[in-house]
Amino acid sequence: MDLKKTFSAVQYASRKLLALNDEKINQILLAVADAAEERTEFILAENRKDLERMDISNPKYDRLKLTAERLKGIAGDIRKVAKLPSPIGRVQKQGVMPNGLKIKRISVPFGVIGIIYEARPNVSFDVFSLCFKSGNACILKGGSDADYSNLAIISVIHDVLKRFEVDLHIVELLPADREATAELLHANGYVDLIIPRGSSNLINFVRQNATIPVIETGAGICHTFFDRYGDVKKGAAIVNNAKTRRVSVCNALDCLLVDGDRMKDLPALCAPLQESNVIIYADPFAYASLQGHYPAELLKEATEEDFGTEFLDYKMAVKIVEGIDSAIAHIQQYGSKHSECIVTEDKGHADWFCREVDAACVYVNAPTSFTDGAQFGLGAEIGISTQKLHARGPMALEEITTYKWIIEGEGQVRK
Repeated sequence: MDLKKTFSAVQYASRKLLALNDEKINQILLAVADAAEERTEFILAENRKDLERMDISNPKYDRLKLTAERLKGIAGDIRKVAKLPSPIGRVQKQGVMPNGLKIKRISVPFGVIGIIYEARPNVSFDVFSLCFKSGNACILKGGSDADYSNLAIISVIHDVLKRFEVDLHIVELLPADREATAELLHANGYVDLIIPRGSSNLINFVRQNATIPVIETGAGICHTFFDRYGDVKKGAAIVNNAKTRRVSVCNALDCLLVDGDRMKDLPALCAPLQESNVIIYADPFAYASLQGHYPAELLKEATEEDFGTEFLDYKMAVKIVEGIDSAIAHIQQYGSKHSECIVTEDKGHADWFCREVDAACVYVNAPTSFTDGAQFGLGAEIGISTQKLHARGPMALEEITTYKWIIEGEGQVRK
């Protein structure tokens, strides 16, 4: 497979994209949002073709599934992106040097961004809206599980771009095969940045094989620590929401840690989970505390593998720890630096947890389910970065720009 012509066309389109003003960009984004709703039946019909090929018990099924309500939400996120100020051309620093040179640093697009993702067709809309708003062309490499859905979504976007006489190559969907992935990972000179979204296996593969820069959007192994000063009512609601709101997403709760002094409150903390038939993998102390208070068929003895697992299902590990230091040590060992939470009424412990826990997002008395670009007021997101270089946490408009220096002189020469 030789995709160099495609990559070259996208690169050329990215340069032409710089000529579009923000007003035109916003008009197009609003038109895409309208089209997403107007073409709902078509998109859902294609999505059903993908769903028919996947076992409904597969954790990816929920991520793959589109509904009229989800498309309405996607359209709403696109409209929010359109309303945000442009991240391009902002003066970040400026000054005049002693020799009279005027120097300023301004924000600019990366150019061409490649996104590799699995059974998440919503990503096609999210990535297009954020890249387009920030002046980037994008190359999408979706998984075969969502191919019908992705093709439908890109066709809807392309129809809008045709209407506005914009180069269709500003958003390109590659074939859903491994050869295309290999080509994209080695598109040196054409693609400026790769962002993988998906399982830890996908992310590791991209990181190990790409020859162009990569920003990792890591797997989410999320913890909630119920501190000795925690409020049970708050804790039960936070744990239930973080675990059951949507189990297939990276911000879902995977492990509950409970201070040993509050072990008696564990049944109350886990009680709401019964309604969703959440299977609990408990360490010996937690198992003893829950036995007789949680359905026997949903209570299992934990193994070492259960800690550090991203379940993406109605499953959760529970461990009793000896205070806040032990909780932080457990998170350091098993966490993925995504999102971590403490439930406590003690400000000192809250500050301690926030200072010591190494994660992109750290919560106090709020569930990790809030880790989302839209919830953070960013409109949408390309992914949640768990690394520390360039971007961390929800990646939206600002995070997919870089900068350049502009230097103006009047004939000065360096001595």
